Amino acid sequence: MLYPNTLEQKLGFDKLRERLKELCISSLGQNYVEKIRFSENFGMVEKLVSQTAEMQRILELGENFPSQNYIDATPYLKRASIEGMLLTQPEFSDLKVSLLTIRLCLRFFESQEADAFPILGEYAKTIKVEKAVTDAIDRIIDDRGQIRDSASPELSRIRKKLISEQAGIRKKLDTILKSARSNGWIGDDVSLTVRNGRMVIPVAAEHKRKLRGFIHDESATGQTVFIEPTDVFESNNEIRELEYEERREINRILLELTAYIRPFVPDLQKAYGFLGLMDFLRAKARLAGEMGAINPPFENRQFIDWREARHPLLHLSFQKQGKKVIPLNIELQEKQRILIVSGPNAGGKSVALKTVGLIQYMFQCGLLVPMQEGSSMGFFQNIFIDIGDEQSLENDLSTYSSHLTNMRHFLSMANKRTLFLIDEFGTGTEPGLGGAIAEAILENLTKSGAFGMINTHYTNLKVLADKTEGLVNGAMRFDGEHLEPLYQLEIGRPGSSFAFEIASKIGLPKAVVARAKEKLGTQQVNFEKLLKELDIERRVFAEKNIEIGIKERKLAKQLADYTALKEKLDNNEKKIVNEAKQKAKNLLADANQLIENTIREIKENKAEKEKTKTVRTTLENFGKNNLKLAEVTEPQPAEDVYEPEGGEITAGSYVRISGQTAIGEVLSVKGKDAEIRIGDLKSTVKLNRLEKVSRKTYRAATGEKGVKTAARGVDMNERMLNFSFNLDMRGKRGEEALGMVDQFMDNAIMLGYDELRIVHGKGDGILRTLVRNHLRGYKQVAGMYDEHADRGGAGVTIVKLK
Repeated sequence: MLYPNTLEQKLGFDKLRERLKELCISSLGQNYVEKIRFSENFGMVEKLVSQTAEMQRILELGENFPSQNYIDATPYLKRASIEGMLLTQPEFSDLKVSLLTIRLCLRFFESQEADAFPILGEYAKTIKVEKAVTDAIDRIIDDRGQIRDSASPELSRIRKKLISEQAGIRKKLDTILKSARSNGWIGDDVSLTVRNGRMVIPVAAEHKRKLRGFIHDESATGQTVFIEPTDVFESNNEIRELEYEERREINRILLELTAYIRPFVPDLQKAYGFLGLMDFLRAKARLAGEMGAINPPFENRQFIDWREARHPLLHLSFQKQGKKVIPLNIELQEKQRILIVSGPNAGGKSVALKTVGLIQYMFQCGLLVPMQEGSSMGFFQNIFIDIGDEQSLENDLSTYSSHLTNMRHFLSMANKRTLFLIDEFGTGTEPGLGGAIAEAILENLTKSGAFGMINTHYTNLKVLADKTEGLVNGAMRFDGEHLEPLYQLEIGRPGSSFAFEIASKIGLPKAVVARAKEKLGTQQVNFEKLLKELDIERRVFAEKNIEIGIKERKLAKQLADYTALKEKLDNNEKKIVNEAKQKAKNLLADANQLIENTIREIKENKAEKEKTKTVRTTLENFGKNNLKLAEVTEPQPAEDVYEPEGGEITAGSYVRISGQTAIGEVLSVKGKDAEIRIGDLKSTVKLNRLEKVSRKTYRAATGEKGVKTAARGVDMNERMLNFSFNLDMRGKRGEEALGMVDQFMDNAIMLGYDELRIVHGKGDGILRTLVRNHLRGYKQVAGMYDEHADRGGAGVTIVKLK
């Protein structure tokens, strides 16, 4: 069931229908477009969509599928089915070319594998176009759509005689023409022509009496008359009679041919239904190609699980302008089946609502839908919408009354197989009463088990969605810093209307905005403020997640490099040890050989003192030269700079936590507790756990520029792991900010980064000017420009390095 009866117009499906008509080649396909209807039968929807998907695959594969002569010949067949009627020559010509197209379509499916196009292939098997029919038409009608001379012996005789008579009369007229030209009755450029089906000579009006014959016509000015000479009058009559004979014979042939095809009319009508379907499916497949549409998995249950769904009409419009639609990711399941969407006006809520309704509607009409792979389609038997203003003077309905009339229908007819869409829920009356009625209606719709999507600004509905099973909040994302819509749907949290911020941006006096906040009350203002802050924090954490992801990838690469290096070092160590063992083995063998030689010489010389002394010296020199240890210089480890300092710990002191190496700055002291800052982290620590250290120690530990620390090696892996291309210095003083920039640039240049991002905020532009002027002093800087407006604009500087 569909509600209201103007649903197609409200969703914009009528425009898709018109586009489909434009893509059809003939009225056959357009007739099918007119018959498109929303189907409540799961099997029918599955079949219709699968047919379209098969045709899309045929077009994408570039197969030789017919693309012309989709002619609607069904009116001719209706007349041919009547006894005694005949089809004209042009009609048979249309029959010939269109039947050829049908046969080519059938031949295409016959040539494919059995399972290539199962639905269309099976349908094609039920279509019959007898070869005898096409052969019979081809024997009569040639490729130019004319009656062949060989259509009958009598027609052949008549046409031969007609040609002969025409040739004879032309010879006579040529002779008369030359004579008239030589006598000066006609000009040199005058030639024979035809008037009233008879061949005549154009003669100047003053010479018309000089040429005997019948005047058939004269020119508009009366200067020329067209004369049929008496010598060819009988020949022209003969030609005219032959033409009548030819016409009668052609009619007889066509009457006979019509009678021949009459028994085949039922099969031919079915064949033209097939041709119309092919034209219709080609149009649907081409529309799917324009929209980038797919055939997602289809299940016989109620749910929505879409990835990057795009509004079809918006997609087609933006495509012509060279722009892209921001897609929606939306999921509705049993426990979260009604989505309450909030957010500022002009933020895209209504477009998102219509996207859901139009995509579900067009799918159940048999069209493919514009979304990404990984999406799935559910099945709904009812679609109810309440979109736009339905006030009526005739029925004495106000805007709010029309909305309540729709809600009455929703409440009475909604069930588990229903998808309902409500735009600006509860508006049109006093806000307090409207919100209460809207909340009561929503509770009943939730109990019905229906699925739906509702756009609203009411806070009570956002709160209800947060604590009621079956409901879920959603928000159209909004850049709270620059007050610009992002047109992205985020499910799981409510959105703020940003009414005060937008009012301030368009220039409403601050006093008026402040007075409005006072009248609204602190609870509502705080709620809106909290939503705004949550949105900003979400974006900040999203950026942090990107940074963490980059660091994780770097860490994984470094871990892989470390593992490979360790394996290589282990292998090298084994090689070195093996070489050392081999050298030791060789050295031991040489030493043993030398000792044996020494003993032998001592024995042979009977222990002469001088000779023994010489031999012993040789043995000692061998040991000194071959077993001497190489000196290894071990690098001295750098000592940490740690200078304790006496005195009381106060705000501004530098401290170290006992038993740890972390060093920070005291921000404030409250009783026995101190709030300290270590890097970007803030923490509260007991005073008795802190040790006061010198400023030198603090600078050495935090790496501030210009402080000489104990000499130590640079750990590139650690720096790369801890470095972020994004520097946030919002709220920093000028001197402090420049110090951060220097350290940031040093690390970036050392690590070889080619693009950096510095967040300084907009404000009065002082910090931005200071930072950019300072960066111009770096010869490594190739250029600077503002970030994209969606990601910070003038509040962020992108730095390009050489």
